[in-house]
Amino acid sequence: SSSSSSGSFSGRKNDSNPVSKGHSGELTGSTESTPRTRPGHKRSDSCGSTGSHPLIYSGGGGSTVNSPPLNVLPTGNICPPGRALKTGMAAARPVLRPDVLGLGTGNYGHGSIMRSGNVAPRSGEMLVGGGGGGDPVKRAISSSDPEEVKRLGNEQYKRGHFTEALSLYDRAIELSPGNAAYRSNRAAAWTGLGRVGEAVRDCEDAVKLDPDYGRAHLRLGSLLIRLGQVDVARKHLFYAGHQPEATELHKLQAVEKHLNRCFDARKFGDWKSALREGDAAIAAGADYSPQLFSCRAESLLKLQQLDDIDSILSHIPKVEPSPNCCSQSKFFGMLSEAYLFYVRAQIEMAFGRFENAVTCAEKAGKIDPRNIEVAKLLNNVRLVARARARGNDLFKSERFTEACAAYGEGLKLDPSNSVLFCNRAACWFKLGMWEKSIEDCNSALRIHPNYTKALLRRAASNSKLEQWAEAVRDYEFLRKKLPQDTEVAEALFHAQVALKKSRGEEVFNMKFGGDVEEILTFEQFRATISSPGVSVIHFEIPSNPQCKRISSFLDMLCGRYPSINFLKVNVEEIADVATAENVRIVPTFKIYKNGGRVKEIVNPTSDVLEATVRHYSL
Repeated sequence: SSSSSSGSFSGRKNDSNPVSKGHSGELTGSTESTPRTRPGHKRSDSCGSTGSHPLIYSGGGGSTVNSPPLNVLPTGNICPPGRALKTGMAAARPVLRPDVLGLGTGNYGHGSIMRSGNVAPRSGEMLVGGGGGGDPVKRAISSSDPEEVKRLGNEQYKRGHFTEALSLYDRAIELSPGNAAYRSNRAAAWTGLGRVGEAVRDCEDAVKLDPDYGRAHLRLGSLLIRLGQVDVARKHLFYAGHQPEATELHKLQAVEKHLNRCFDARKFGDWKSALREGDAAIAAGADYSPQLFSCRAESLLKLQQLDDIDSILSHIPKVEPSPNCCSQSKFFGMLSEAYLFYVRAQIEMAFGRFENAVTCAEKAGKIDPRNIEVAKLLNNVRLVARARARGNDLFKSERFTEACAAYGEGLKLDPSNSVLFCNRAACWFKLGMWEKSIEDCNSALRIHPNYTKALLRRAASNSKLEQWAEAVRDYEFLRKKLPQDTEVAEALFHAQVALKKSRGEEVFNMKFGGDVEEILTFEQFRATISSPGVSVIHFEIPSNPQCKRISSFLDMLCGRYPSINFLKVNVEEIADVATAENVRIVPTFKIYKNGGRVKEIVNPTSDVLEATVRHYSL
């Protein structure tokens, strides 16, 4: 090993690729475990809690230490093509590969500790080992020697204390702003914290300070692969005719291949293939690309799978665009940052957030004003938003026929907009044209199957047409989705009663909510348990203390769950009911649903009784 600064140590010497000279303070070594950081992770000592961080050779002993692998993939990582992990989903972590730069297994973008025969290190590019006593961070912060500050920063980095290392590199740069190696070291610390955007900017600054600084080029190239910026990454990996390591080259080629396939699939509207190839590009190494995650959201939108889109958008990696290269790179023919707003505008429009859609489309147009696809979307979004606003104004003025026409104009421009279909359905309903209302609700639900307003309007239209089975089906779905909505519960109750009557079945004493009803005859009991909906019957002896206690609680449940019929039977006065139901212990509760007994509970606690009632109320 060789060293050009006091207290610095290199990694194991590579005989085939000898290291000739050092660049003061550059992080180097022979092996490390590459950290997988969570996209958008903030500046904090995350590895202090996880125990996983890049490990660095200290000295030349030739031994290695591996950090334990994690068992949970970070939010944002991608499963096999076509599937995305839910937030916080646990999964087996892939085996971490040792990072031996110069030997064909490097990953510069993860804060690698680099040594390569292809690029000669510059003065001081070696990690120090060992530290002094006391508090090294406080001592270094107050030091005026940038090499001492850098040395202690390297020690903190080696221990996985990326936040402390970052502070020390900040101080070293403050003392010596022209030192490219300090900025490269700080890029490694940023990467350890998951702040890929900041790492890119530090590498760019290092290259600007020293255009021949090989390791900064390589680290920058690897980071740009993670961002999906393969064209710019290639320029840095092959700078000045140098050849990148085999692993980095393979990663670049794999990401580039899947990106090209994704581009072709999107161009021809093959959204399933676009989704699959975008996921494959992320899995191949572009795991921090906001554009690829946005592509996943756009593909799901075009495939009319809206339920998971908002979740995907909330987990897109947050990366500030770099003024030097990333902001000028292209994605699907438009500037990368413009594509993010382009996708967001489409999604906001699909969810009926028209003002937000216009704002996002305008931002995309400002970033890339010459792109035809962006310009077309901006014009379309403005026209659709205008049509929707005009339709809303006409609806409020009760000019429903004109409002229908206005929403129709918007649908000509955006025929997959579920909100416009649902709005027009409301107009048809007001006009008494319930068949057309159902048609538009069906169109909205084909696009967005769980669209609550469309379900409500379709159920109401079916009720008007006395198509009770269809109305009950929608209200039952809504009841599960909106368990606290008493209006839905009441509508379901009345639809169930109407369905029962339409089939010629007798219905007695049916009411929604109210007090606990007392059963006085065997015939009344039979009619009650055969009625539609859910009935909870309390078999009691009024003088029994336990019956008194639970009876008062039943009165409270009656108000909480108005869609359920609550009844009581005095087993001493109506013995034939008790005998027929084989009731021997009080209090006993029996629950009936649509004519059949579904549950029996003997002497329950209040919590058990309410949990059971809640279950059958949905």
